[in-house]
Amino acid sequence: MKKSIISILLIVTLAGSKVLAQDFKEKYRPQFHFTPKANWMNDPNGMVYHNGIYHLFYQYYPDAKVWGPMHWGHATSKDMISWKEQPIALYPDSLGYIFSGSAVVDKNNTAGFGKDALVAIFTHHDPVQEKQKTGKHETQSIAYSLDDGKTWTKYKGNPVVQNPGISDFRDPKVRWFEAQKKWIMTLASKDRITFYSSPDLKSWSRESDFGAKEGGHGGVWECPDLFPIKHEGKDVWVLIVNINPGGPNKGSAGQYFLGNFDGKTFTSNSKETKWLDYGTDNYAAVTFANTGGRNILMGWMSNWQYANQVPTDPWRSANTIARELGLKTVGNEIYLTSIPVKELDALNSTGFLLKNVKVQDQLDLTERAKNKSGLFRLDLTTESKADFSIVLSNEVGNELIVGYNKAGNQYYIDRIKSGKVDFEKGFAEKHTAPRLATGSKISLTLLADVASVELFADNGLTVMTDIFFPDTPISKFHIKSVSGIFLDTLQYKSIKSRNDR
Repeated sequence: MKKSIISILLIVTLAGSKVLAQDFKEKYRPQFHFTPKANWMNDPNGMVYHNGIYHLFYQYYPDAKVWGPMHWGHATSKDMISWKEQPIALYPDSLGYIFSGSAVVDKNNTAGFGKDALVAIFTHHDPVQEKQKTGKHETQSIAYSLDDGKTWTKYKGNPVVQNPGISDFRDPKVRWFEAQKKWIMTLASKDRITFYSSPDLKSWSRESDFGAKEGGHGGVWECPDLFPIKHEGKDVWVLIVNINPGGPNKGSAGQYFLGNFDGKTFTSNSKETKWLDYGTDNYAAVTFANTGGRNILMGWMSNWQYANQVPTDPWRSANTIARELGLKTVGNEIYLTSIPVKELDALNSTGFLLKNVKVQDQLDLTERAKNKSGLFRLDLTTESKADFSIVLSNEVGNELIVGYNKAGNQYYIDRIKSGKVDFEKGFAEKHTAPRLATGSKISLTLLADVASVELFADNGLTVMTDIFFPDTPISKFHIKSVSGIFLDTLQYKSIKSRNDR
């Protein structure tokens, strides 16, 4: 039998325990994913790196745990792991709620606000016009900060892009296009993407549309992103388009296109619909601006199918971990790859290493791990291409199962018996993802936090993210294979919780 290579990186968030930080005792509170201290959060917005600090803005409703009039919340970090929540950056005003958008560093002072000013570009959503069904209730506006994001001033000439009569006209992602010395805005326009350009972030001209007949169209297009990645000596342009609903496992998800962009038009070279993440809980994912040669992506770790109902308190929603993007050719196709940023390695603590281990039926690692926090990293390699599963469980019988199915050549996450699932009828399901790699060695990494699972297979070729809510903390860990697999290496490391840093 021909050997195959499977590389998997899996990040899991497990239930909290008494050893966690005193100010994070709430059930399901993640320890290395960002969550607001209280109330509602959705899409990450305005992510930008500036003067040694990563800025994360996000859709935020400060008055309840469910979606409401949107603000821009704000958090900062030096490493994309430990986040400090800051005062709200942008509040609703006479033009409407503050919907999603992006932020840039205006190094050349093109807007005239000041050299190196932070400029936020966002959607104003007017609820009054929306009720009147004018079709023009969403416009694009800007604000600027001259004190590293601490305070913001909205531009007096807002909005800077008027609505041409499209009901869903939002989520501007802006980047500098050096070849033509202009700003490019990538905007979601109902069922397609519209590109605009500007010399100064204030006056914008429409350039072109893309996507009316490309990709998935199971729902409205939202939260796009456009950026180049160097691959085999050439720039390949990546266009990310989030869609709700219409994901590969129901609900909201993110797709992407690869091709060329000439400053006016995007041309796709993709022959198939490609997905950023086959799980159900990575939406509105976009990249940080101003990070040099790194392309770092972060998404909202939930799904509009049940986001308002998940059993967390006093907050709702977390972000995915930050992920480093790349490209890989498989056969005649190029795919986007996504792996956790290297900064996460700093959380590794004590552990153990096993070599040349046979798994027949199951391998119980519960006692050897001696980890009561539920935070860990597992690295595993095997040359056996056979069915296997990683089972996370507890004393009350909850199970979250992550595995590989040989017959279907698929990865899967099964949360049917994972704990609390009755808050939404479609939550308790088994999700699958195709294996895209064609090589021969299985390599798997598993990281654990508090209430989610993030799976990176084949060095990030296939990615899955799912949240889950066990009734009691996950305390048992098994690797299972009925047909048997031989593990070349198995390395386990505890992960530091917030109070250990």
